[in-house]
Amino acid sequence: MLVELSLMEQRYQAVLAVIQDGWKVCEVAERLGVSRQSVHAWIARYEAGGLAALADRSHRPRSCPHQICPETEALVCELRREHPGWGPRRIAHELARRGGDAVPSRSAIYRCLKRHQLIELRRRRKRREEFRRWERERPLELWQMDVMGGVVLDDGTELKLVTGIDDHSRFCVAAGLVRRAVSRAVCDVLLEALRRYGVPDEILTDNGRVFTGRFGALPAEVMFDRICREQGIAHRLTGVRSPTTTGKIERFHQSLRREFLAGRSLPSLEAAQAELDAFVSDYNTQRPHQALEMATPATRFRLRPLARDGLCVPVDAGEEHRGQWVLRRVASNAVISVDNQPFSVARAFKGELVDVFVDETTIQVWYQNHLIKTVARKRSGRVRKVRADALHVKHQPDTIRQASGGT
Repeated sequence: MLVELSLMEQRYQAVLAVIQDGWKVCEVAERLGVSRQSVHAWIARYEAGGLAALADRSHRPRSCPHQICPETEALVCELRREHPGWGPRRIAHELARRGGDAVPSRSAIYRCLKRHQLIELRRRRKRREEFRRWERERPLELWQMDVMGGVVLDDGTELKLVTGIDDHSRFCVAAGLVRRAVSRAVCDVLLEALRRYGVPDEILTDNGRVFTGRFGALPAEVMFDRICREQGIAHRLTGVRSPTTTGKIERFHQSLRREFLAGRSLPSLEAAQAELDAFVSDYNTQRPHQALEMATPATRFRLRPLARDGLCVPVDAGEEHRGQWVLRRVASNAVISVDNQPFSVARAFKGELVDVFVDETTIQVWYQNHLIKTVARKRSGRVRKVRADALHVKHQPDTIRQASGGT
């Protein structure tokens, strides 16, 4: 009668064959069809713990250097519960910002959220092959503007939100609530953004009636078009049914709906605008942006010269600067020269007199109290030639100036 030996008995016989019978380890391993290392391991286990040590053991490792510690895992779960819109990348950034010995990887945080059922598992849509992300090279080169609904007051009134995003920095330059998205209300928000942040080279919008009258039964110039023309702004329009063209402003609307609105209602227009301003301030200066490698939009939008290609980013017009005012006339090719540094402004200003404010790092061009151009300065010191076209310019040691055209 044949009796099948258990694994524990086979290991015991292999150990006895080596210890008592004098077999070689390689001979026992060949006979049993195992490696020499396994036979050596059985002998060591038998000598350390006897027959019981030859039983099967768990293959689970005693420790895992990549495992999240319980305290960090609890913190990840709490951050997710407090901010349902935060994904693994944002949570990893927040943990790194708070400091710690070891910040888990994005995949480790994802597995943690999945383990605690704090993340919705869904199949990711495959990106279309023809999809290409584009971005302008500097701030104030292009703004994207749009009108969004869905802001509801306690009495049931729905407000409209006029928004604007700088294409390069994702800085929110406009966020104004209006009761009706009529031409006057939309343009008031635009004018406030121009006064506060300067004049961009281009503005991209959809084909809504408040933005353009080019496609009406009787094509006409609406107020938005007229403001763009007078300020030298090229007004760009999207294609028909092409929302991805203004993808950055649409993505900003998504953040607004998820993080600011989220099914809530607000008491009044004034209270809603105050809360919206606080959200926009946090969005611009505190909230990291994944498209900017987790930097904030304000880091790209603040005025500081860059080493690459002499580019710069614009500054909030409310900040104080100490420098020198000079006067220049824009040439027929839209070029002016300041301190032997030529650069171009919008062609709409050719032949016009412009005020130029020069400090140690930047040059700002103003026309009728509107900032129309900002470039990085390549030289330092005071500008010797302060007049242009034999015009007299008074010495102005501070930032108080007389506009060249109008007040």
